Amino acid sequence: MPARRSVGDLLGTLVRFGLAAVWLVSGAIKAAAPERTYLSVQAFRVLPDALAGPVAAVLPFVELGLGVLVLFGVGTRVVAALSCLVLLAFVAGITQAWARGLSIDCGCFGGGGDVAPGETRYPEELARDTGFLALAVWLLVRPRSLLSVDGWLGLGRPARDGDDGDDRDEPVPAES
Repeated sequence: MPARRSVGDLLGTLVRFGLAAVWLVSGAIKAAAPERTYLSVQAFRVLPDALAGPVAAVLPFVELGLGVLVLFGVGTRVVAALSCLVLLAFVAGITQAWARGLSIDCGCFGGGGDVAPGETRYPEELARDTGFLALAVWLLVRPRSLLSVDGWLGLGRPARDGDDGDDRDEPVPAES
C-alpha cells in the first residue's frame, strides 16, 4: 500500500537536510582546526579557561553528531530540540559579546577569536543563526519527513483522529 506524500513531508526533508548540512559543515571545520575552535570559544570570555578547552574539544563532535542524526532522521524531534538549545546558546553568546562591546568573530564556520573593532558582523551572524534556529523549530514542531530512519521504523505514527506531525505518513486507503 503506497504512503501518501505531502508538500509538508517534502519541505520537512529539505529542512532536515539543510540543518544537517549546517551541523556537518560547521562541525567538520571546527574539528579540522581545534586550535581555532579553542580561540573562538575563549574569545567569548564567558567560560573560565579551565572549561574553554573541554568545550572547544567537544563542540565539533556534538555538531557532527547532531548533523549525522538529523541527516538520517534518527530521533528527529529530540535532535531538533537539542539543536534549538545549541543554537540558542550560540545566539546568546553572540548577543552578549556584542552587548559587552567585544570585537570577535564567532568562529561558527571557521576563523574565530578577536578581530579589529570594525570587523565584527554581529547582525549577520545573529540573522544566520536565527535562520538555522527556524529550521530546528520546524523539525521540532513537525519532524515528519521523507527518507528518515524514524519513518522507516514506524516511530511516531500519526494518531488515528488526526495528523500530529510525527515521522510517518498514514497509508492511503486501497481503492475498491
